Amino acid sequence: MREGYEGTGPGAITPDGCAVELYARLPVRDEPDIIAAAVPAGAHILELGCGVGRMTHPLLERGFTVTAVDESPQMLERVRGARTICGPVEGLDLGETFDVVMLASFLVHAGDIEVRRGMLRACARHVAEGGCVLIQREGADYHTNLPRERIDPSGYTVRMLSAEPVGDGVNSVRAEYEFPDAVWTQTFLARPLTKEQFEEALEEAGLRVDKYLTEDGTWVRAVPVGVAVAGAMDKA
Repeated sequence: MREGYEGTGPGAITPDGCAVELYARLPVRDEPDIIAAAVPAGAHILELGCGVGRMTHPLLERGFTVTAVDESPQMLERVRGARTICGPVEGLDLGETFDVVMLASFLVHAGDIEVRRGMLRACARHVAEGGCVLIQREGADYHTNLPRERIDPSGYTVRMLSAEPVGDGVNSVRAEYEFPDAVWTQTFLARPLTKEQFEEALEEAGLRVDKYLTEDGTWVRAVPVGVAVAGAMDKA
């Protein structure tokens, strides 16, 4: 387990506190639709931090080809129909490029700045000419509107319990997921980023925002600095 990270509940827990069984239960919401609307049909997607394939599988169903990367072999065991690669995102160098590189699950908010830098450089290193990078950001009130609770239509309750400062702009965030038959908790480190700080982090990695894809700004399409967006993406 990484320092500052912890997870409790049934089943395997990954080094960043994620419970494999929990993530296998979480439903898919509108993320695949957002992604599909932002990139060319049939694109080859490099999904960084794929977990159990919660988004991988719907993207495959939509006709995309997916190469799925995660550092947890237990997570990757749940992925079906995609090429899988086990290893940390921040050090990834496959020697190939992809139409789309995706960094979801708020990974861009990694508490360790060097890990974040490594992840964004991996995005820039693997995006093909004319391709794009899709990034999921935290909402504006993610660390302040606490505690908060949401009851999912599928029957479980997620609670964001606290976000306590631990220094250097990093918060220790604690979440709880309650199902009728089990409860999981996760504690992890996250660095809030303003829009300006986020865009500066992209620029440092040689990327720039092309478009904020959602009204709340949580999904972003980025491209390499100085590169125009391919026409096929203008539908978004």
